[in-house]
Amino acid sequence: MKIIFYDAKQYDIDSFEKQRKNYPDIESVYLEADLTEDTARLAEGCEGVCAFVSSTITGSVLRRLHEHGVKLLLMRCAGYNNVDIKAADKYGITVLRVPGYSPEAVAEHAMALALAVTRRIHKGYIKVRENNFSLNGLMGLDFHGKTAGIIGTGRIGAAMCRICHGFGMRVIAYDVYQNPDLDFVKYYPLSEVLRESDLISLHCPLTEASYHLINTETISLMKENVVFVNTSRGALVNTEDLIKGIRSRKFHGVGLDVYEEETENVFENRQEDILESSVTARLLSFPNVIVTSHQGFFTEEALAAISRTTLENACAFERGRIIKENQVK
Repeated sequence: MKIIFYDAKQYDIDSFEKQRKNYPDIESVYLEADLTEDTARLAEGCEGVCAFVSSTITGSVLRRLHEHGVKLLLMRCAGYNNVDIKAADKYGITVLRVPGYSPEAVAEHAMALALAVTRRIHKGYIKVRENNFSLNGLMGLDFHGKTAGIIGTGRIGAAMCRICHGFGMRVIAYDVYQNPDLDFVKYYPLSEVLRESDLISLHCPLTEASYHLINTETISLMKENVVFVNTSRGALVNTEDLIKGIRSRKFHGVGLDVYEEETENVFENRQEDILESSVTARLLSFPNVIVTSHQGFFTEEALAAISRTTLENACAFERGRIIKENQVK
């Protein structure tokens, strides 16, 4: 099977090539360009295409892929809200994903953001580099003995629950489906989780129901001086409402690995650009906010798992034995 990899960075190529020696039936073509309606034509002669979370795979893109004979869309990520699934089904394109590459990678990054913003590590680092060893402006909070509210307790959320529990925190959670493996977690309605938590971390998928889950109303329920972290999907948060909350000094700190405007920024170098009307630029202007570039997944172990599972998905499809838990319908 010949697969074309869109938006392939060097680290993607290195990771997939390291794994591909174990899958001799797979032929790989790597492109720097992202998958769009215009670049879909480059898939001519390929049975499968591979895309990432930053690609917007609309019905028109899928139609073009279908016209060029593509039968398989491999998402080298867990999320698929950026794919028009109904259109994929219409054009007979099977969509496979990587649902559980490394829950710990994302959860550990979430806690890293929480710790960094809570203890002002980003500010301390910059001050010391300028030979400023004053502690002014660096006052932090203890997590031990506080309450962590985890919204979404799937694989990543469960890993975050365990990390918080290890820190000596009381862990409460909200999820439509309760995780039976988390016997130390108490489940409450969303409003109660927001009211009681000193640390709130999002680990839920983006759906119609969860779009802008965090907004003016839900922010108003939170404690004063709360720490808020999002490593899931940017659109879970109404960014304008979040900014209002930051300006009103609702938050001790905010850590974001995802944000609504990230499509133009994520994984790209925009050092020479002036972000004049950018929501991201406004977020970066606040001293108690840390923004990273969707790097929660970015560990050696996670990349290896993504590459391995993606190639396994391709081989299974070619042999007519689709891995059902990895199929998106």
